[in-house]
Amino acid sequence: MKPATLEFLNQRFNSYYRENFLAMPPGLQQREWGFVFFGQEQGIRMRRHLGFGSREECTDYIRSMAPAHAYYSTAYYTDPGAGTMGEKGWTGADLIFDIDADHLVKGVPYDAMLARVKEETEKLLTMLTEELGFSRKSLTLVFSGGRGYHVHVRDPRVLGWESQERREIVDYLCATGLAPGSLFAMGNSGGWQGRFASALQEYANRLFADGEKAARKHLLEMEGVGEIYAGRFLASMQSAEFAAGRIPRDLLSSSVLQTLLSGEGGELIPLIKDRAALVDEPVTTDIKRLIRMPTSLHGGSGLRVVEVPLKELPDFDPLVDAVVFSEREVKVDAAFGLSMPILGKTYTVKKGTNLVPEALAVFLCCRGIAEIGGGRR
Repeated sequence: MKPATLEFLNQRFNSYYRENFLAMPPGLQQREWGFVFFGQEQGIRMRRHLGFGSREECTDYIRSMAPAHAYYSTAYYTDPGAGTMGEKGWTGADLIFDIDADHLVKGVPYDAMLARVKEETEKLLTMLTEELGFSRKSLTLVFSGGRGYHVHVRDPRVLGWESQERREIVDYLCATGLAPGSLFAMGNSGGWQGRFASALQEYANRLFADGEKAARKHLLEMEGVGEIYAGRFLASMQSAEFAAGRIPRDLLSSSVLQTLLSGEGGELIPLIKDRAALVDEPVTTDIKRLIRMPTSLHGGSGLRVVEVPLKELPDFDPLVDAVVFSEREVKVDAAFGLSMPILGKTYTVKKGTNLVPEALAVFLCCRGIAEIGGGRR
């Protein structure tokens, strides 16, 4: 990053922090804080092991330092400012889920990526509330300012959970270790029973798309699938019971079904993953994680980290609602051309010199796509 670009971003972030309200998390005095500053990104040297005694102390620090990234711990400590993790005195941690586009889509425009990750977040919220029984009042939804969303669960029942208990929640959300035989041993048809039945029905529709003969040929091409087992599997999928939305018992124990569920290559696996909530497992299982501070700015985008009321998620547009900078024109030198929507308009940026709104200039510079190219109008 060139000196002029670094100065521009420092000025813009400094202006934001001086002029805007900064929200503090509950239990502020029990949390560790960490910050990354512009000019440090390549080395990612975080200044952490910090603790603040009051909202005013924390606010003053952030306003004086204007960090590129601001984080606080999901954990609560007796001495959060201690220099080592062992000295901090862990007393519990919020349960955190991270939906990040890195795990979902690649090679798509930023706005399309944000739309896809919102769909996944809505799926996660439904599973947490309707299946796992968490109260909506215990959930805090936050747009990360970058490529996804964080869900904070502040429920006294989960504060003391260790990593293993948190991993079990992730396994459920992601259908890790799904065992159809055990899944259908109980009578309830909701949750993963319903999703698995739906995935199997979708697979059947694809399998029989070109007729039974083609379906049989396809199964026989699979390693370990013979004529007898293929015939039984096809018969189960053509049964009246399966057509009525129920899963025949012999289908659940079929060796063909086990092949379809085997490893990453199993043909049923992608359909099941489409119905899972693909959260980032290390974030949830790490009981000493640092998480982005709502109302701070994301140094990789210039967007604000925004707490989003659950009911407002469908209408939330990060490229409008998380944008904090103006439409005044700024000259930038772009490394390549692109089309980018922001503040309700779509801008075409060509390689080389462009005049763009300040909000877009901040985004492009934070992403390393452009450098400041000269004076502003």
